[in-house]
Amino acid sequence: MATEQLSIASKAISDTWNPETDDRLVCIDVHDETHDVKSFTFVSPDRKRFSFSAGQYFMFELGLENEADGRCYSISSSPFRTNAITITVKRVPGGKISNWLHDNLVPNTVVKASGPLGRFVRPLAKKYLFLSGGSGITPVMSMAREFADAAEPIDIVFVHAGRTPKDFVFRNELSHLAERTKGFRLLLLPEDIANERSWPGMTGRISKELLSLAVPDIADRVVMCCGPAPFMRAAKSISLEVGVPAENYHEESFDAAVIEEAPPPIVDAVETQTFSVQFSKQGKSVDVRADQTVLSCAKKAGVRIPSSCANGICGTCKSKLTSGAVDMKHDGGIRQREIDAGFFLPCCSKPLSDLVIDR
Repeated sequence: MATEQLSIASKAISDTWNPETDDRLVCIDVHDETHDVKSFTFVSPDRKRFSFSAGQYFMFELGLENEADGRCYSISSSPFRTNAITITVKRVPGGKISNWLHDNLVPNTVVKASGPLGRFVRPLAKKYLFLSGGSGITPVMSMAREFADAAEPIDIVFVHAGRTPKDFVFRNELSHLAERTKGFRLLLLPEDIANERSWPGMTGRISKELLSLAVPDIADRVVMCCGPAPFMRAAKSISLEVGVPAENYHEESFDAAVIEEAPPPIVDAVETQTFSVQFSKQGKSVDVRADQTVLSCAKKAGVRIPSSCANGICGTCKSKLTSGAVDMKHDGGIRQREIDAGFFLPCCSKPLSDLVIDR
């Protein structure tokens, strides 16, 4: 376990956290949000301040069982709180990382993390619709907290769906925001009321009829959506159907629903050049064409590489390239100093030669 204990009481607040060089966070608080959701608050060991946009995330690498078990967690705290960041994590049955965090992470524990990362950042607009399902509430909660801290006029409809009322993360805080913030409307949508027999609102799942009734001007709003893949598929389909312009619909997900399919064969010999890619620790070798990514072919061949976004954003698949060269087009998921040290992202890299990867 690559964690340690550190006393931060005597540390003085210094400069700003640098994503290129800083990679350690100290847990200072653990808070139960629901029966299976906890919030973890971190500071820099050097008391550096954080600069991030609401909607971004950090990737945590805990080093469990010597595996690169990187996981991405959205920041749920407000960007105006620069001295610390908070992530909110749901315990997932069988989830190695979420279960470890819930069972083992305590104040003063040091963990390795990189960030902030991600492009799920709200554009400037006059009116918003925040749509979240389950633990997908975290990035849009950061946005809601940012608006509240800014104390500026807002027009937000916040629709949050969950299994039952007891599963609503930040329920009391959201209710408080709705009561105290003009222009902030809240709709909590449980699929089932369970034991809360006095539930006063609607129940069920999001639908065209429900959103059209609850948000009649939805076509005029910028939609920010995060949740499980089925929830987001439904949200996107409904939003476009009721008139939300495609450019006004934004969603976040760390799970790649589909690993790219190999394109049809091309006659040109240069385009179809094939290289051998060896995974030294697993003793496996796969053939990868010059127009394919390393990750897509590795996954199809059963090679184990932790991955998440599959687009060069999160950095979960980061690997050491022992030999060879690649054409990598990442989107912020790897630092320059890591590239200089021989690391690359298989998800957005195409081979330029035979490769040997330390996996």
